[in-house]
Amino acid sequence: QVQLVESGGGLVQAGGSLRLSCAVSGRTFSAYAMGWFRQAPGKEREFVAAINWSSGRTAYPDSVKGRFTISRDNAKNTVYLQMNSLKPEDTAIYFCAARTGQGFYTVRTAYDYWGQGTQVTVSS
Repeated sequence: QVQLVESGGGLVQAGGSLRLSCAVSGRTFSAYAMGWFRQAPGKEREFVAAINWSSGRTAYPDSVKGRFTISRDNAKNTVYLQMNSLKPEDTAIYFCAARTGQGFYTVRTAYDYWGQGTQVTVSS
């Protein structure tokens, strides 16, 4: 059984930064492609960032490109999301996700395992 646990969310002012972490347990972490998604109230869960198993490839939507950075430490079984220059519209619950495979995936339905989420609130 694969378990994902997010941490690092909180309340921050616009322009500030947060770093989210996602600890993965259960199987060989390096075999997984990882992703971050977010869901604001009343909205669909949307893609935020993805990284392949070797950290050689990453992907972001235009809404966060240049502000957010995904990274992973396979020795620590952890994936990170560094979020800079935060905006009120970044307010959402942030989820990490995992799936086996050597690619990276930007579609929610591509992922098999999900964490419970961590709340990020950006005040104006």
